[in-house]
Amino acid sequence: MYAAWKELFLGYKCKVQDEPKPWNFWMIMLKSGNMDTTAAICPRNGLPSQPFDQIPRFPCFGKGCMNMPRIYHDYTTLHSHRKHPKVTKLKGGFHGTWELDADMSTAKTQNDTSFFSVTWHKILGKGSWKFHHVLKTSSKYPWLMLYLRSDATTGFSGGYHYETRGMSKIVPKSPNFKVRFTLDVIKGGGPRSQFYLMDIGSCWKNNGQPCDGDVTTDVTRYSEMIINPDIRAVSSGCNPKENLKLCPVYHTFANGTRVHRTDEARFPYDAYHMYCSPGNGMYLEEPFNHCDEYSNPQAQEILQILPHPVWGEYGYPTKKGEGWIGDARTWELDVGRLSQSLYFYQRNVVSWVILQDPFTKPAERHWPSIDLGTEIYVSSNELAEWTVSDFDIIVTDE
Repeated sequence: MYAAWKELFLGYKCKVQDEPKPWNFWMIMLKSGNMDTTAAICPRNGLPSQPFDQIPRFPCFGKGCMNMPRIYHDYTTLHSHRKHPKVTKLKGGFHGTWELDADMSTAKTQNDTSFFSVTWHKILGKGSWKFHHVLKTSSKYPWLMLYLRSDATTGFSGGYHYETRGMSKIVPKSPNFKVRFTLDVIKGGGPRSQFYLMDIGSCWKNNGQPCDGDVTTDVTRYSEMIINPDIRAVSSGCNPKENLKLCPVYHTFANGTRVHRTDEARFPYDAYHMYCSPGNGMYLEEPFNHCDEYSNPQAQEILQILPHPVWGEYGYPTKKGEGWIGDARTWELDVGRLSQSLYFYQRNVVSWVILQDPFTKPAERHWPSIDLGTEIYVSSNELAEWTVSDFDIIVTDE
């Protein structure tokens, strides 16, 4: 209740009047994957009949493993440019660690100490903000996440079950939007850094209706492109022989042709890292793989894609290494058109007589969260560093 009230209060304090709607602020999401499942009180997958496991499944060194981090905030202030005194910069940031006994003066460089940092600056009245991110894991805190997000100014954002605030005055809708930004990856974060060139988040129920905060029926939906060329899955990833359950049920090509995941001659298995289905889906096609029940208060569905020629039509990377370290560039991604073609559970596939939630209409795909950044998955002493600037969401004509 406090978190929801705080979000609305900060949105009110930071509201800037604009057309067609006011806007609030950039969201920077900092998360830890540590979780003491034996202390959890929420139902699994929104089903009250499924209490959380009493067997630890996530990183947790013992009681207290879910502590909040120490965080130090450098409030945004005006600075004169060193070389050009007449040029004024806005500059701010924050940094911190999850190790409560750490020496902050050495946390950034000390081995086996977690660390995070985000700084931002722009020239007053000119150009865009530039965000510089640093994220470092440790043996106690091996699963950390850091994203820069443009969330909607009203309604639910991806991963939340209460009203949030953000920068997006218009909630983009598939297929009518593009995303432009400049990304420079300086350090990658290791072989399990799921660095997302683009991550889109939404929420709708399995019957196609929009979410309303009821965690028993709401489902968070994500699609993410991972650009780390050395990414290593915990399992082998989408594979027709060994892990068909990690593949989406079908793939739709840019020309509209649709192929089932069992079509080994035509399905682009290498274009997918992992798919997992919502735990409250009642008509899942076997084999299926449930998403973890812990990362959101409601059930979730995740589709992770990889650089591949099938995504080139939308401006996404087509081969490993594009956009990675040493290849800083400005991207313009046709996120809306791609997101319209991606597989998500609710949509009926009448031509195959797969009625996944029978007699329901496909959901309108609105995306209240657009973000990028990395999720370093269960890896000690890894470091990621990157900058983002010129971040724009372009709503196109219907």
